[in-house]
Amino acid sequence: MAKRKRESGVEVCPCGSGEGYDACCGPLHRGEAVAPTAEALMRSRFSAFARGDADYLLQTWHPSTRPDDLTLDDGQRWLRLDLVDTAGGSLFEAAGEVEFRAHYRAGGRTGTVHERSRFVREDGRWFYVAEA
Repeated sequence: MAKRKRESGVEVCPCGSGEGYDACCGPLHRGEAVAPTAEALMRSRFSAFARGDADYLLQTWHPSTRPDDLTLDDGQRWLRLDLVDTAGGSLFEAAGEVEFRAHYRAGGRTGTVHERSRFVREDGRWFYVAEA
């Protein structure tokens, strides 16, 4: 997978924050930090899809809905994340929803996944539950 670089040579985070990956979603993916909000978890999960990190996706999937296995499509390239709306999911809440559009390219064609996702926070960690 091609990584986008800034002029300074820093890899740009796939989540669309404009920050460098190592300062944005990288610490979450490496287990050095946890997402503080549902939106931050959504962004880090998009970055995990873009980077092919199935382990992170499974770790951040709520146990009640988590699949036993997750195989990512190597031929699918995640291009851009657009956040549409958030409800709840702040530092002080235990549940939230994030609506987004995730743009991809596969088989020479582009497509978009439009979803509103539900998240819960348990023991200080946010988890993806399911499509709302």
